[in-house]
Amino acid sequence: MATRQAWAGWAVVLAAALLAASGCSSQAERAKELTLDLGDGVTMEFVLIPAGKFTMGEGEDQHAVTLSKPFYMGVTEVTQAQYQAIMGTNPSRFKGETNPVETISWDDATEFCKKLSKKTRQAVRLPTEAEWEYACRAGSKARFCFGDDAKDLGDYAWYSRNSGGTTHPVGQKKPNAWGLYDIHGNVWEWCRDYLKGVVTNPPGMPTYGVGVLRGGSWDSSADGCRAAHRSTSSPGFRDSYYGCRVVVPVSALGL
Repeated sequence: MATRQAWAGWAVVLAAALLAASGCSSQAERAKELTLDLGDGVTMEFVLIPAGKFTMGEGEDQHAVTLSKPFYMGVTEVTQAQYQAIMGTNPSRFKGETNPVETISWDDATEFCKKLSKKTRQAVRLPTEAEWEYACRAGSKARFCFGDDAKDLGDYAWYSRNSGGTTHPVGQKKPNAWGLYDIHGNVWEWCRDYLKGVVTNPPGMPTYGVGVLRGGSWDSSADGCRAAHRSTSSPGFRDSYYGCRVVVPVSALGL
């Protein structure tokens, strides 16, 4: 993954203020990337996901969804170094600073977001299912972000056929069209549950007894890594398959 210059958290806020003062409010004029400073030399990178429409789900569950507001999504899954910087602990089975954090529950991921928000003074949260699938697809209507042929999945994902039974450092595979790495495979990503019946900016619900996971993991088949595939688990359950990726709403930055 290409190295990007890290900004301090205050610099992001300053950039927002400058844009607002200059009257720059269109999506094209917004910063395409955002970096949060987690302290001790650890940063977290985000990319701007544009507003748009897409067809969510598959089969009889397919339906049109509109996301009228852009948002920033983590370029990679949350790493162990990032989780350690905020939570002060690393529960992962497969240790490695640049490996995705895993063996975390939905509750853990939500608490991480709360503490990260407090640390950076930004509204960081888990993505809604609609945001996750929209960002994963990056304009694709196929089974995967790159198309329908599973033989190409190994170029984009660590999954059961190439992982060797472990997670891998983030950002080693090809990104999708919007610059997101490991959006398929490596670890399942906790999301806020989809609020059925809402087709414009579905807010996503806090979990009530069931946590939602997207993307597949190092142990998943190709079928389990599909863009539309979803899995569920108890929000308090931890496993080495489970990690997360986070988002920052544009509105939280005043842009």
